[in-house]
Amino acid sequence: MCIIFLKFDPRPASKNAYRLILAANRDEVYSRPSKAADFWGSNSEILSGLDMEEGKEGGSWLGISKRGKLAALTNYLEARQNPDAQGRGFLVSNYLTDNLDSFAYLRKVSSEANLYNGFNLLTAEFRANEDTLCYYGNKGSSEPIHLKAGIYGLSNSLLETPWRKLQHGKQLFTSVVSKTLPSDGLVQELLHILNNEELNTPDPAQESQGVGYSKAMLQALSAVCVRSPGYGTRTNTVILIDREGNVSFTERTMQNCDITQWSTNSFHFRLQE
Repeated sequence: MCIIFLKFDPRPASKNAYRLILAANRDEVYSRPSKAADFWGSNSEILSGLDMEEGKEGGSWLGISKRGKLAALTNYLEARQNPDAQGRGFLVSNYLTDNLDSFAYLRKVSSEANLYNGFNLLTAEFRANEDTLCYYGNKGSSEPIHLKAGIYGLSNSLLETPWRKLQHGKQLFTSVVSKTLPSDGLVQELLHILNNEELNTPDPAQESQGVGYSKAMLQALSAVCVRSPGYGTRTNTVILIDREGNVSFTERTMQNCDITQWSTNSFHFRLQE
């Protein structure tokens, strides 16, 4: 699973404002092999964490390129999964390396949607003349959509589906991004939100979509920061893009499958707009 909160402001009025503020959690089996975020060895323009699961090596859940392309993925909560489906992480990696624009890429993906288990995909481009943010979920409308400036939340249902965890986290996120904070302070407050373990139960909407999951698992999944035996939130990521195209990418990731051991890395660069 996963959760993403973002504020998209393509042309911020204030010089201290951000074109993008994104805060995201990756929830996964703790033992699933992964690489922490870094610039790709073969392509130093792309920054992301990478899945190293056998057969799915090179997929990702969230990444950005120096050319201004960004993609973020969440899975759609469903008990029945097709074990032969294609790896969803390649939807992120392929966009970051593809020459298609954000909307055209999602239209291409929508034509192949049946090859994948349920997913939501955000694609964006940050350019000197225009910023674009698009969304497609293969359990919703058959067509992708352009997103206007605003604050959005995406969990493991369709965009803005009002699960209690999403509403709670989005409220906290909105409160933080409305403050005037130095970038380091903003990052720290967003990381704090991403580590909120408060359970948001009961939630009939989440529970009805999650038929087939145990009650204990659904309860664990009701928190912004998921904690259950062997599975949960193992990566927090905060991405800031300011008015001048300066990017701050901060990843806090679990070490050794141990929820008491974490490492934090930050990357800073300017977009090649």
